[in-house]
Amino acid sequence: MDTIVVSTVVYEEPTDIYEVLIDFPRYARYSEYLTAVRRLRGDGSVGTQYGLDFAWWKLTYTAHSEVIDVDPPEQIDWRVIKDISANGHWEIERRETVPADAPDDVTVACDVSLRIDFDPNSADSSALNLPRLVSMGWVLKKVIPLIKNEAERVVQRAVNDVEDRRRDVKFSVRVDSEYL
Repeated sequence: MDTIVVSTVVYEEPTDIYEVLIDFPRYARYSEYLTAVRRLRGDGSVGTQYGLDFAWWKLTYTAHSEVIDVDPPEQIDWRVIKDISANGHWEIERRETVPADAPDDVTVACDVSLRIDFDPNSADSSALNLPRLVSMGWVLKKVIPLIKNEAERVVQRAVNDVEDRRRDVKFSVRVDSEYL
């Protein structure tokens, strides 16, 4: 499995962070390539399934995901349920103290991380209508670096949404992938 982990500090209560992150349809506002998120079944809790519509280059694809575990307000786990072996995890952990470089009006801070695990070799090439002379290998080499950038973009925009302000968010990014 390849892994991407994006971590940062968020200046808000864990419950407020959790409420934003559990709202999967909101993610379409955070991503460049995610055009829509549709709830297919469920109420947002464990077992809820979503259709995530992606568009990049000449390709469109709908990923089907399912919420597999939650522990409010500390974690949200999901997995892709067809075409590729992939799963993700949000973790929210309240800090004992607020960092010294926090804005003056901040009284609470949490460490928040998004982890995405995926097996690029499990991707089902028949799930995409590839143009002639375009291989699945070529698509993976182009798309996987986008996943890292998109993870950073989603975290940045989610932080701005949670905190209801715009600021430069400092990330810690860990990548374990032969493609990156």
